[in-house]
Amino acid sequence: MQNPSEEIKSKLDIVDVIREYIQLKAAGLNFRAHCPFHREKTPSFIVSPGKQIWHCFGCGKGGDVFSFVMEIEGLSFVETLRLLAKKAGVILKKADPALTSKRNALLDILELSAKYYHKILTHSQAALTARKYLHERALTDDTIVKWQIGYSPDTWDSLSNFLKSRGYGENEIFLAGLSVKKEKTPGFYDRFRGRIMFPIHDINGNVAGFTARVSPDKETEEKIGLSAETFVKAGKYINTPATMIYDKSKILFGMDKAKMSIKAEDAAILVEGQMDAITAEQNGFNNIIASSGTALTAEQVNLIKRYSNNLFLSFDMDKAGDLAAERGIAQAMQAEMNIKVIEIQGAKDPDECIKNNPESWRQAVQNAKPMMRYYFDKTFLNLNLKDYEGQNKAEKILLPIIAKFGSKTEQDYWLKKLSQEVDANENFLREKLGEIIKKQNQTNSPVKLLDQAPKELNQLKPSREQMLSELLLAFVIRFPAHLEYVINHIGPEDLAGESNRVFYKNLILYYNKLIDLWTREGENFALAINYLSLKEWLSNADNFTQGGDVKMDDQPDNYKCLSLLDRLVLLADKDFYDYSEEQVRAEIINIAAALKVNYLNHRRHAIAKLIATLEKENISGQGKNEELKNLMEEFKALTEEMNLIEIN
Repeated sequence: MQNPSEEIKSKLDIVDVIREYIQLKAAGLNFRAHCPFHREKTPSFIVSPGKQIWHCFGCGKGGDVFSFVMEIEGLSFVETLRLLAKKAGVILKKADPALTSKRNALLDILELSAKYYHKILTHSQAALTARKYLHERALTDDTIVKWQIGYSPDTWDSLSNFLKSRGYGENEIFLAGLSVKKEKTPGFYDRFRGRIMFPIHDINGNVAGFTARVSPDKETEEKIGLSAETFVKAGKYINTPATMIYDKSKILFGMDKAKMSIKAEDAAILVEGQMDAITAEQNGFNNIIASSGTALTAEQVNLIKRYSNNLFLSFDMDKAGDLAAERGIAQAMQAEMNIKVIEIQGAKDPDECIKNNPESWRQAVQNAKPMMRYYFDKTFLNLNLKDYEGQNKAEKILLPIIAKFGSKTEQDYWLKKLSQEVDANENFLREKLGEIIKKQNQTNSPVKLLDQAPKELNQLKPSREQMLSELLLAFVIRFPAHLEYVINHIGPEDLAGESNRVFYKNLILYYNKLIDLWTREGENFALAINYLSLKEWLSNADNFTQGGDVKMDDQPDNYKCLSLLDRLVLLADKDFYDYSEEQVRAEIINIAAALKVNYLNHRRHAIAKLIATLEKENISGQGKNEELKNLMEEFKALTEEMNLIEIN
């Protein structure tokens, strides 16, 4: 019987799962993408549907569907198991002790609470006013069900009592952000009371928290009692506080429903309020998400960028002037996202615009301005560009925004535009722009932090000899008929990189294990060596202690070899999938010769140093003379072997 993780992997396609996070493009037998874990201009992230693995040749990360989701979501294995089980339709036993983590308990509480609130809204007489309000806002019953909108009873402990009856403790309810500690007496009371409840889902559809709108009949004065005697006024909207599950900087309202449409339409439209997003979706505009009235964060920008590089903003025009000052928008500009601003005519927000005339909204989206054009128009509106003061103000406002673009081409384009429209010398503006960029790079801005990432990756770049060693191993894994030639011409010491040498030693062990069976039974040895059989052999740590000249001291964790195997097999699939037998043989011969010459050359230099040391010490004696003689003979033999390889 399969364990839960194996059952989940057998039912999920890694390509489908990864496609929910990033855009994949077919590349031969595999799929390619820009890596979501580091910045890169050339895509080096490879996914193999046949082998159900992934690897990035830029940052070195890789693994299976579990490791990808754990990495991109920042989840533990148990949390990932729960998430993927839901996608795969695998039922996990509640008795499994691995599923009793605090985070999973909170997820269960939040999901159950959303169902409770929704039941109250749709069936309770107490929610009559709330239902009327939602219908007056033109929401249909189907939309209310789809978004799981609910209502919190106007009592102190209705939800808490319900959750306790289901076996959850007061502290768990508090940690989920659903209750508040009493000030003067022990105990808790419900955080949300007499409010319309909008569940906030994470990217995977789990309820993470709530936005709660005051019920219309209590809108004039909403009061929350901290005790029987003390009251404070609360806002029209209140949200779940920060919890282990809910981090408002990492969640966008409606993203779980909109992500596939964003990918399909290659555009994300960001609005301010939840009702904007809900109304839009009800009217067929499915790529709309909401920031819930908070400033856009860098984490949210990265979340959007998984699905599209095109970001449309539809914010209150009175507030939109400060958008470029936000860290999130600055990062989007630095990451070279295509940002546009939607200007609505005759309506205060997308919700009103769509309800009045959906076609008007569609036109507003089509006519969206590039963000920099929007800032130009907004800035010039109140300035006289014919005098120095107006020109100077325009430059002070617009140059710092232009400086935030990650694309030099885009910077150059808007710099020329500014020069033309304020009638200023382009070279003078370029100098001022350079000073602004230099000042920005001296701070801990998104610009500086992002610029540092590629430098850190470059420090990890393998040497030419390590890359050749990997290529050789990748060749023989994809074309195992040539393994015998490689073993006869290359030793482990000829390879560069300790991990490559250890892997090759174990590959030789594996070869020796199979060669006897091949000889006795007449099987095709090339068919006996394949990814799955080799992976199974490496998975058994006991195999590392058998045969060959590999000592126990040489053995790393066998999982390192498994990780390298995944990297090598994807490297082969990526680069050699269409090679002919003649090309393969020629490449293997050339790489083997280059590695052998490199090893011989290093060995020759080492011997030359030893000879020089002995001659400098000028120590006589039979032992020393014999050592010197042997070293010189080895040096000569190495030179002859190098010359022979180079001639061939």
